[in-house]
Amino acid sequence: MKIIFAGTPEFSVGVLTALINAGHNIVGVYCQPDRPKGRGRTLTPCPVKVKALEHNLLILQPESLKDKDAQTELKNLNAAIMIVVAYGQILPKEVLQMPKYGCLNIHASLLPRWRGAAPIQRAIFAGDKTTGIGIMQMNEGLDTGAILLEETCEITDTDTAQSLHDKLASLGANAIITALKELENLSPTPQNEANITYAKKLKKDEAWINWTQSATQINRQIRAFNPYPIAQTNATSDKFNDKTLRILSATVINNNHNHQPGEIIKHDKKECLVATGDGTLSLKTVQLSGKKALNIKDFSNAYTLTTLK
Repeated sequence: MKIIFAGTPEFSVGVLTALINAGHNIVGVYCQPDRPKGRGRTLTPCPVKVKALEHNLLILQPESLKDKDAQTELKNLNAAIMIVVAYGQILPKEVLQMPKYGCLNIHASLLPRWRGAAPIQRAIFAGDKTTGIGIMQMNEGLDTGAILLEETCEITDTDTAQSLHDKLASLGANAIITALKELENLSPTPQNEANITYAKKLKKDEAWINWTQSATQINRQIRAFNPYPIAQTNATSDKFNDKTLRILSATVINNNHNHQPGEIIKHDKKECLVATGDGTLSLKTVQLSGKKALNIKDFSNAYTLTTLK
């Protein structure tokens, strides 16, 4: 069966690799055009393109699949199915209808919860205990197609967006191989329209911590925004005033205190405890603006925090 693969970021690479390892006939790999990155603004290929180059696969990078020439090029590949994983484009109706079995999407949530761009981060931020991946028959809507197969995944109290990303990427890679084997036997299940939530794209201004919130909610924010955009706060210490402090990891201490939110309850060589609106947060890994990330013990050898705001 001829397969077209469409994906762009690291999340997609595991799926492409699984398809390659399973011996599927991948006749074309679609990904976003090379984009400028870094201080030198050098054109850089996406992770999917790098993997496709390793295996000498045909790579196609149209700016838009709404372009008629791009559609003709895709049609000429004569694929039976198209697998789409975080490609970064909305597929027009003409493309959705080209392959015999249509287009299958791997989405990193249990739809219809967390339709949209950032389902992994939003699930952690909201305090969800469970998420998963769904193999969806794509239609013209945004993550609105019928579900062919689902796999669930626990969200632990220590999961970050990165660790959950890695678990779901592996789960999705295994699930698509299963789905392709059972394609003729899978029954599409329409999504329950009563349970829709949307995972809007992350914005950098969401990363600023509000210390009047509970320690539990702030810790979710820290975990959800690691590795991007990283939760941050303005910090004052014995050696500086109002510098940006990024917080990469912390733990929650459920206790009563008489301190104002953002006030440092304790900071010695072993730990840094911060008062929140409800409970205490123990900082574990931090990064001062312009410096490298440090565990709290190493950070404490240089600075003693007094207030966060």
